[in-house]
Amino acid sequence: MSKQDGSNRMVSSPDVDDASATILHVDLDAFFATASLIARPDLRGLPVVIGHDSSRSVVTAATYEARRFGVHSAMPMGRALQLCPNAVILEPDFALYQRLSQQTMAILDDFSPEVERLGIDEAFVDVTGARRLLGGAVAIGTRIRERVQAETGLIASVGASSTKFIAKLASGRAKPDGLLVVPADDVLGFLHPQPVSALWGVGERTQEKLERYGLRTVADVANTAESTLVGWFGQASGRHLHALAWARDVRAVQERPRERSMGHNHTFGRDVTDRDDLRSEILRLGTGVGRRLRAAGAVGRTVTLRVRFHDFRTITRSRTLADPTDVTRVVVETAWQLLDELDDPTPVRLLGVQMSQLSDPSDAGLLWDDSEDWGSAERAVDAVHDRFGQLAVTPASMLRRERKREDTGS
Repeated sequence: MSKQDGSNRMVSSPDVDDASATILHVDLDAFFATASLIARPDLRGLPVVIGHDSSRSVVTAATYEARRFGVHSAMPMGRALQLCPNAVILEPDFALYQRLSQQTMAILDDFSPEVERLGIDEAFVDVTGARRLLGGAVAIGTRIRERVQAETGLIASVGASSTKFIAKLASGRAKPDGLLVVPADDVLGFLHPQPVSALWGVGERTQEKLERYGLRTVADVANTAESTLVGWFGQASGRHLHALAWARDVRAVQERPRERSMGHNHTFGRDVTDRDDLRSEILRLGTGVGRRLRAAGAVGRTVTLRVRFHDFRTITRSRTLADPTDVTRVVVETAWQLLDELDDPTPVRLLGVQMSQLSDPSDAGLLWDDSEDWGSAERAVDAVHDRFGQLAVTPASMLRRERKREDTGS
């Protein structure tokens, strides 16, 4: 999760020594929020929060304007609205995010064959082999940022150094909309004043434990004997902490495999028993899954329905299809069948729809079938959504549900 608000931003001068900076970390600034505003330019400059408009949901992302109020991802939506009462809440559009992510990663592929994707909005790029043709980290990082903005409308911050660890730290300090190069000779001077939370893998619990031992900065960890850290945290974690505190990171940039599944969950503002409401929500969730599959150029074979009841009891039901698909109609109707097979009147707190066993359509050996006409129609609707927003074309039942939510405040 990111709590960055740009208050400690640091960027490099154009003449910085970038000879040793062969690894770039490219990170899209406030990605989900910025992407959502492409369809809603009228909201730019306002505190916008991405997530479901329910006190039970959590924040997916927030613009920098909202972050300055203390809002950050993974925060309960109710808390976010307490901190920023004037925030505008936008529903996430994961298919749009996937498409913009693909565009960005394709740009990075143009600069180097060695790109390691980290989730949907960041990646490492090894530019060792590109330096002779394209210049150093400053030139390459600048060109990447310019192309990302021109071709997608997104903003990318770039960190560059001799290791993945320092490059990732640098991109965080460059936010928003900056480029920071950390030469090899300056690495420890950049790293050691940072809080212990800057060390890769240090979460809240490890941070609390380090601080109980009086270690508050990376320099404090570096100046603690490795044997002492091993005694406190165990062999693997102790050695890991000591190595990173001295900026020792030998990991190479390497390509990661395709996502194994795609899905969406929704927590209702009030527990739901009405079957029509549950089916309507499955339609909305399944529509999002279908769009993400098509945007990623993937098909899936197993549909899973997840149901969490008001007492927090959670069940999943799955069905494997005869043929892989990216057709929303197939995803939704399969999930409806799984819901119909549940004979449980208990009020529902959360629903989720997921597609797994993903593959490339060409690898799946797909033949033309009756669902192809639906797939073509859905791809046409995708194009309309990308240009005009999610509500430009939408099933009537989803519109009725949105009106019902507005009327009842649910």
